Amino acid sequence: MRKMYAVLLLVLAGLPVDAQTVPGKTMNLEQCVQYALDNSVSAQNAVIDERIAEARVKETIGIGLPQVSGTAGALYNDKLSRFFGTKQRIFGFSGLPASDYGNFLPGLPDDAVVSGQNFFQLKAAASANLSISQLIFNGSYIVGLQASRTFKELAYKTTDQTREQVIEQVTKAFYSALINRERIHLFDANIARIDSLLRNTEALNKNGFAESIDVDRMQVTMNNLVTERAKFLKLQELSVELLKFQMNYPMEQSLVIDGEISGSVVAVDYDSYLKDWDYKNRIDYQILETNFKLQSLNIRNKYASALPAVFASANIGYSTQSTDVSGLFVTRSNISDNGAVGPDKWYPVSSYGVNVSIPIFSGLQRTYQLQQEKLRLQKIENGFRQVKSGIDLQVKQATTMYQNATEALKAQQRNMDLASKVARVTRIKYEQGVGSNLEVVTAEAALKEAQVNYYNALFDALVAKVDLDKAFGKLLAAYPENNK
Repeated sequence: MRKMYAVLLLVLAGLPVDAQTVPGKTMNLEQCVQYALDNSVSAQNAVIDERIAEARVKETIGIGLPQVSGTAGALYNDKLSRFFGTKQRIFGFSGLPASDYGNFLPGLPDDAVVSGQNFFQLKAAASANLSISQLIFNGSYIVGLQASRTFKELAYKTTDQTREQVIEQVTKAFYSALINRERIHLFDANIARIDSLLRNTEALNKNGFAESIDVDRMQVTMNNLVTERAKFLKLQELSVELLKFQMNYPMEQSLVIDGEISGSVVAVDYDSYLKDWDYKNRIDYQILETNFKLQSLNIRNKYASALPAVFASANIGYSTQSTDVSGLFVTRSNISDNGAVGPDKWYPVSSYGVNVSIPIFSGLQRTYQLQQEKLRLQKIENGFRQVKSGIDLQVKQATTMYQNATEALKAQQRNMDLASKVARVTRIKYEQGVGSNLEVVTAEAALKEAQVNYYNALFDALVAKVDLDKAFGKLLAAYPENNK
């Protein structure tokens, strides 16, 4: 049995602390957080939303730039529509003298209704046009341009909120993995110490100075430590996997965490927190302020929609007609501009204008739309009071939890130091033959319990510190974004 235990101990001692079998990246807390900010899905989507907002601003700006469109087309009328008129009207339009009326459809009176085809229109026609419009004044466009920029600002604020969430999640996951790693180190130290005691007890038993029950008690203690260490190795693997997930780190690659935990990690200068405190430090309050600006612009837009809108337009192009389609694409130099010879020539057409649209009466729709927007603004104003109350509660809660956690940590630190001292003294007494094996086992159990309580208190203090930083709006300050 002793030989089997020695082999097991050697195997466990050969396991790496982080239970990683393949070498991978080694990262500290700052590197893990930065990796998550660069690679997590939520952070990437937030950056995409920023780009969407930027494109929306440019789209809105484009409304005020010249709008140019071109059209071109060709048409062949297999059966032309007929035109109708009296004999007198037809000759009147033709410009022929009245003396020639009798040569046209002789026998019909001048007021007889006749129909004609291919007289004013040929079967093939084509045109090419360029249309240009320019917004000169539109109140809604001006307000909309301001709103699009505020929307862009809201996208940036939302990104900051997402970044804050990523920082919080990764920091807590990192601390969890780091605490588990420290506890594994502690198990190794405890196993080495109990192993030494077990060997001494076995030697005393062989020489008749200790009973076999003393060896058994020490062996039980050793078995429990080995079993618990194996459990924590698996728990450490799981905590690292959780950290990878929060970072969007490749799950198939190994990750080794780097860092040490001390009391200075959770220590804060609380007076400095209160000195610079302002509701605007909180990203959720900033988002509410931006929503307030957007809603105020919605109200201004309703007022602006009642103002006149002025547009300028221009249309230029060319058109032609022909007796067949092939003639549309032929330019004949012998065709005169008055069209006497034929129409197979492209002629310019153009028009220019200014359009003024003046809203006069909308059936009171704008009035009630404006009323709705003002009521929505009032809801946001009410939200400021609610958000402030919620922030005050979070600050008080985070402060209380942090103070309680740090006090508990100090108490558990003292308890662990005392338990370590008792275990050391008891062990010395036992080795000198003035103490019992039962006292040693009891002291070691008390020390292990004190160590567990200490690391639980340390983790609670670390989490409380993160919550305190979030409540006072300090999480983002440690990881500024410089690409905006």
